[in-house]
Amino acid sequence: MLATTKSQLPETGFVRIWDVVGDKKRGISPRIPIGRTTFLNHIKAKKWPYLKPVKLGDRTTAYKVEDIRRLINELGGEE
Repeated sequence: MLATTKSQLPETGFVRIWDVVGDKKRGISPRIPIGRTTFLNHIKAKKWPYLKPVKLGDRTTAYKVEDIRRLINELGGEE
């Protein structure tokens, strides 16, 4: 399940990168104070070992909501 509202994370399921770092074109505010490239670089460097991308399709990657909530709490972002 992907996030369906722009203001809240779903209880469970998956969210896409723009639900975390925001996207002006989609009108989504960032939940953490990190840009997209920095977020992806930290994932690649395994800075947050619990945060693993999940491939939902050829061009669709998402993250578990529970892991994103943990990251938001660690970074002091808004949920």
